[in-house]
Amino acid sequence: MGLQQLTTWSRFEIKYLVSESTAAAVESFIKPYVKEDPYCAIQPDGLYTISSLYLDSHDLKLCHESLDGKANRFKLRVRTYSDDEDSPVFFEVKRRLNSVIVKSRAKTDRTTYKKLVNGHIATSHLSGENRHALNQFFLYRDSLDARGIVKIRYRRKVYEGLVDNRVRITFDRKLSCNITKGWDISVGGTGWEGFPTNKVVLEIKFTGHYPPWLNRMVSCLGLRQQSLSKYTTSMKQATLLKYCAPTHSLM
Repeated sequence: MGLQQLTTWSRFEIKYLVSESTAAAVESFIKPYVKEDPYCAIQPDGLYTISSLYLDSHDLKLCHESLDGKANRFKLRVRTYSDDEDSPVFFEVKRRLNSVIVKSRAKTDRTTYKKLVNGHIATSHLSGENRHALNQFFLYRDSLDARGIVKIRYRRKVYEGLVDNRVRITFDRKLSCNITKGWDISVGGTGWEGFPTNKVVLEIKFTGHYPPWLNRMVSCLGLRQQSLSKYTTSMKQATLLKYCAPTHSLM
């Protein structure tokens, strides 16, 4: 019933916050080594929308652990790409184990999503090889009594390695957030507040070895790695602006 595809993988992620001119220079440099992500290739402007609902405890435990730089931590989120009824929904647990990212993902249709989050069916009643990932998500959720805190939306462009498609380079633009409650995953609607930056979030994601051409690019363009969490950035912004901010202070 509505469950497909278990995807669990580990990788390294390196983040940079860059100007549009630097982003253009990065794209120019990497062109000989990468190809455009197939889904980006069919979009009119080469980008697609990502919207994620982040969950946390009442006292924002996960947010504080990220702000404190805890070596081993995790995030809970529900991700979608459209408000279309046939657009899938993904339950995700993203764990950081020191410098390694381990991510599990369970895909559902929207009917199953609504039944799961409203308690009308249990994961044990579902078939499909990714039930393990879904069980893990709800185990983490229940351990924190977590609930929806904020939705984060942005436009993404993706390239993947020609030789090794485990290399992915992403460019995220037009970031916005929407403080929310419950399980609302709508991509559109009102209440969205843009991030106070015109920078591009550049991420290099890879498994195994770090390709030499990436090292040359970082050196040639003088890129400086930054610690950046879209979730904690959105929560700090909401607190500062008193934009439907959570009652538990982050300051």
